[in-house]
Amino acid sequence: MKRVTCEQVGGACDHVFEAETFEELVEKSKAHGMEMLQQGDAAHMQAMQKMMVLMQSPEEMNKWMDERRKEFEALPEV
Repeated sequence: MKRVTCEQVGGACDHVFEAETFEELVEKSKAHGMEMLQQGDAAHMQAMQKMMVLMQSPEEMNKWMDERRKEFEALPEV
């Protein structure tokens, strides 16, 4: 199990995710982001806009995801 904050994965807060795998982290991060957007959280909306720009380039998005995966894998187990 590893712990990562929302901000560490491109979000806007210090909410902590606990995940066994990077894929699990991605799913938890997406769900949290959607919840924050539904609440109208301005900081998360801004972070989501940055992600939308990044997603316009599949190459850049893949690079960004690879970097986050490496960071996740380098984290210590808790």
